Amino acid sequence: MNRLTMAMLGVLLLSPAAQALTLDEGRQQGRVGETFSGYIAPRTEDAQTQALVERVNQGRRAEYQRIARENGMKADDVAGIAGQKLVERASPGEYVRGINGKWFRKTP
Repeated sequence: MNRLTMAMLGVLLLSPAAQALTLDEGRQQGRVGETFSGYIAPRTEDAQTQALVERVNQGRRAEYQRIARENGMKADDVAGIAGQKLVERASPGEYVRGINGKWFRKTP
């Protein structure tokens, strides 16, 4: 590889997007969990986790609004339906927040 290619590769590897925490990583590491609201919530307060929560929830909010518009519903109602399904589908070992507001780990 030439120097320019190596330099560009270095920039890409160090960019925030390349280092961004993924939803799967956040779930597996117990940093985030699903809630009945349809949105993920942080279990830790570090910057990477907060950025993940904002990024994922922004995308979910837009999708819930789109679905609501297409079906003559309220976005909050769509989010609640999605939240129920997301909590039910959480994998064993992942955290979910119960209706009592407390976190628990899904079991097999």
